[in-house]
Amino acid sequence: MNIDKAGSLPVTEPMSSLSDVRYFDRTTPPHISTLILATGLGALSMNMFLPSLPNMAEYYGADYRLLQLSVSLYLAVNAVLQLGIGPISDRFGRRPVLLASFTLFSLATIGCIFAPTAEIFLAFRMAQAVVVAGLVLGRAVVRDMVDTDQAASMIGYVTMGMAVVPMIGPALGGVLDQAFGWQSNFIVLFLVGLLVLWLTWSDLGETARPATQSFREQVREYPELLTSRRFWGYCAAAAFASGAFFAYLGGAPYVGSEIYNLSPAQVGLFFGSPALGYFLGNFISGKFSVRVGINKMILFGAMGSTFGLVPALILFLTGHDSAFVFFGTMTAVGLGNGMVLPNANAGMLSVRPHLAGSASGLGGSIMIAGGAALSAFAGSILGVGSTALPLIVIMIVVSALSLASILYTIRRERQIEGV
Repeated sequence: MNIDKAGSLPVTEPMSSLSDVRYFDRTTPPHISTLILATGLGALSMNMFLPSLPNMAEYYGADYRLLQLSVSLYLAVNAVLQLGIGPISDRFGRRPVLLASFTLFSLATIGCIFAPTAEIFLAFRMAQAVVVAGLVLGRAVVRDMVDTDQAASMIGYVTMGMAVVPMIGPALGGVLDQAFGWQSNFIVLFLVGLLVLWLTWSDLGETARPATQSFREQVREYPELLTSRRFWGYCAAAAFASGAFFAYLGGAPYVGSEIYNLSPAQVGLFFGSPALGYFLGNFISGKFSVRVGINKMILFGAMGSTFGLVPALILFLTGHDSAFVFFGTMTAVGLGNGMVLPNANAGMLSVRPHLAGSASGLGGSIMIAGGAALSAFAGSILGVGSTALPLIVIMIVVSALSLASILYTIRRERQIEGV
């Protein structure tokens, strides 16, 4: 039995292992492909329809900024839900929570398809946020199965597969919008939701340890998590790193369609550029996290995201601005996120392993809440006559804050080791 660096709480070993996995066997842990699809559905739901926002605003006769709330409000509800999803899954198990969330997501998606007004659409869109359980509990399931460094590696591979979704999602969404209208995006989401629900039912066995405490007793242990500086350091590194991407989510559709005059299909194609970097970053995490360690991986990722955006700023200020420059340099953000997020998430979950679901939920909630605010802010500062410069500056600043956060966390860990 090991002792966690941040305190004296004993760290127990995971109850399951990768060697136990059998495909389509509900008595064993899930296959990695099931986790990829369970987490990828949330990513697909977040960005597939973004190239359609201008057409959706026209369809409903609403202001673009109202429809843009379909991103920021969705993220805000994501953040709130994560506060409950993690603790509930620690108490009642990962499997029932996932099955319930995918069922509710499918029903909410039907509402999005047939919503008669923009306001009703936004209500169902917020209900879709329940799909965040796939992301939260996908990480917790991994931590149930393997130890900390292996968890960072496996999360990297899971999110590497998931990175394909933001690569093809907006492009597919743009093509579907031009061919069949914006509702076709949500029809595809509904069908994929049913597929993931069936796969979860068929393949995902319970991985959480049997609960020995009441929910109230479990809540009493949360201060152990909340008073850990390492937990907050990992949270901040993840929140600021992902904040750069969420700012991109809020502003890039407007930049592409209104500033660079791209069609929905072109916006969808360009929009997936960060996913190329994200795919590579997650591959690097999967390959080297065990060997290099999570702190160094987060540090290198935060540096890559921060300094990788500087060329975009320089090229813009020197008059070499274009859609290719703006979207091309965004691959640096994806690369940084691909290295920071799997390792920061593994760090959060390792602080108090018996509260892995709670840590995943709280950490994800903080990350998404910051993302919702940055997404809304990025959308609000872009209007008639604006350029891409404000968005670039925001992304550089929050990436630099991610770098500062992991430097603090590394310093704190060294202090603990020196005691």
